[in-house]
Amino acid sequence: MRRPAVLSLVIPTYNEHRALQSLLPRLQSVRRKLSAPMEVIVVDDNSPDGTADFAQSFETDRPDSLRVVRRAGKYGQASAVIEGWRSARGSILGVMDADGAHDEGVLPEMLEAVLEGPAEVVAGSRFVREGGLGDETFFRKALSVAAALLAQPICPARDATSGFLLFRREVLEGVSLDPTGRIGLEVLVRGRYRTFTEVPYVHKARSSGGGKVEVEEALAYFYQLVSLISYRYRHPHQRRRWMRVVS
Repeated sequence: MRRPAVLSLVIPTYNEHRALQSLLPRLQSVRRKLSAPMEVIVVDDNSPDGTADFAQSFETDRPDSLRVVRRAGKYGQASAVIEGWRSARGSILGVMDADGAHDEGVLPEMLEAVLEGPAEVVAGSRFVREGGLGDETFFRKALSVAAALLAQPICPARDATSGFLLFRREVLEGVSLDPTGRIGLEVLVRGRYRTFTEVPYVHKARSSGGGKVEVEEALAYFYQLVSLISYRYRHPHQRRRWMRVVS
C-alpha cells in the first residue's frame, strides 16, 4: 500500500521540557509553509522533567500533527529515532534535535528537495556555502570539522554528523541500523540511495556536557566509524557511486 505524502519528523528527547516549549510552536509555524503535511513524533526516554507530558498536552491546530512515544527508560537517542520511524505514517522520514541546534526554518527547502526534486536524501549541512557553526566554542568547532573529515571516505555528505536529515522511506527498506551510533551517519552510509543533496543551515550552540562527555562522544564516534568501515568492506556489492544533486 502506498503511503501518503507526509513528512514524519522524529524528535528524540530526554529532559527537553524547556526546549520543546520553544521548538514546538516554531514547528507549528513552519508546518504551514511545507508542501506536504507533517507529523511530529516526539520519542521520550522517560524524562523526569515531564517532557512527554508537556508534548502530549501541547495544543496543535490538527490533532494528527503531533504524537508522543513514551519509552520506559533511557535507551539512547539513535534507538529512539529508529522507534519513531517504525511508527511513522509518512513517505518521507526525518530527524532533528530538540535542543534548538538545528534550524527548523530550512525544513521547507529540505522537504522540497526530497519530495519534488531528484534527491532521495537531503541533509542539513553546516559545511556548505551559507552554512556554519554559529557561536560554538573553538574546541567544539574543531571537533565537528574533524568528525566530518573522518567520515568522508565512506559518506557522500560534507556534513555527515549534523544529525539533521530527511529522506524517502525506501532508503531504509531492508536496512539494519546500529541503534547506538549517530543515526544520521548510519542512514547516510547504510541507506539504499544514489542521489542526495545538502541544504545549508547555521548551527546554534547547545549546552556542553564538559570535557568528560566530549571525550566519551569522540570515542563512541570513532568506534562507529570503525564499524561502518568494516560494514562497507564486508558488503562490497553495496558499494555505490553516490550522485550529488545541486539544488
